[in-house]
Amino acid sequence: MLSAEGLCKSFGKRRVVDDVSFRLTPGQTLGLLGPNGAGKSTTVAMICGLLPPDAGRVLVAGEPLVGDADPRKRRIGLVPQELALYEPLSARANLETFASLYGLAGATRRERVDAALAVAGLAERAGDVVASYSGGMKRRLNIACALLHEPDVLIFDEPTVGVDPQSRNAIFDALQRLQGQGRALLYTTHYMEEAERLCERVVIMDQGRVLAADRLEALLAGMKMAAMLELRVQGEPDESALRALVGVLSLEREAERLTVGLAHLDDAGAVLQSLKTQGVTVQQFSSARASLEGLFLELTGRSLRD
Repeated sequence: MLSAEGLCKSFGKRRVVDDVSFRLTPGQTLGLLGPNGAGKSTTVAMICGLLPPDAGRVLVAGEPLVGDADPRKRRIGLVPQELALYEPLSARANLETFASLYGLAGATRRERVDAALAVAGLAERAGDVVASYSGGMKRRLNIACALLHEPDVLIFDEPTVGVDPQSRNAIFDALQRLQGQGRALLYTTHYMEEAERLCERVVIMDQGRVLAADRLEALLAGMKMAAMLELRVQGEPDESALRALVGVLSLEREAERLTVGLAHLDDAGAVLQSLKTQGVTVQQFSSARASLEGLFLELTGRSLRD
């Protein structure tokens, strides 16, 4: 349904997207995962035709996307990272305005507006002005605006930034319903747990390049790292000594926090014993199975939040 082939983009001398490629099929949710500044939003802008690529191309249903007025763009719905709403208007008036921009009128427009409100869970608050909405409700209305023209491909650029847990779950429920309808969803995020919950395939980006791309279970199965150990310590640990321990695959320190990637969870005991021998006090620790957080650490040597 959507293909990116060798996309590149530079601003001045800085290459922000470097040879990014992936494919998205109907009914699939593809996660575009990476830290802030990885090039995700620039990639989305090229896919939507908002920025011309320096190299590469975008295909919609096998046909290249060319120019601002390409009719294939109507098959794409974009939920931008920044809210695109008229806050003095009601939710229904916002949706009617966007529907008019898509050329919808009469009964069709009313039906599409009602359906979008239902998907976003906002039908009961449709007459309220958007300025009275919570941040999460505005995010959900932002999603509803992208559904009006019934696109085949929906692109979500960090749609849960700054929302409360209840609204985040409502957004997840809406996305899963859309996937069940056969829509192709591209979901950009820097939250590992969101990608693990929503996405069948994941493309991991950093510094403009694709580091890994595959089905989620295949990426996790291919990891050397089986577990991660998170510690809060008091003292100055000998990082060289810790890295030399059998089973320690990676180590990252940030102030009092240590993140250690382990080949086996059983290797955690050696780490704790080494810290004790060094006179370092472990104030708190937790362990977790292999995850996308661990995979990013394994690929880059640093955690996603950096």
